[in-house]
Amino acid sequence: MAQHQNHGGHHSHGSMKEYVIGFILSIVLTIIPLVLVMNSILSKTATMIAILVMAVLQFVIQLVFFMHIREGEKPRYNVQTLILGLVIVITIVAGSLWIMLFNKY
Repeated sequence: MAQHQNHGGHHSHGSMKEYVIGFILSIVLTIIPLVLVMNSILSKTATMIAILVMAVLQFVIQLVFFMHIREGEKPRYNVQTLILGLVIVITIVAGSLWIMLFNKY
């Protein structure tokens, strides 16, 4: 049981400053698409692209500031697992969109 309590003396989960920065960035990245949609500032295509960009940025912010993907004894395995998961998700979403868009009778 003692081995689970001490992880080499450098086990940290981030500071309050990191959490506040991550929270503020998450709020900003949530408000921007909301404002774009509610005020019809951009065209539909540009709005969709902006929403997708904000979603990807939000995902990165969540991973870096809250999930601590860069930290750990072997962060390389975390990143490799994340990339595999993203490939699977992108394949499913792209395949679903392909079927919905090009499966016309």
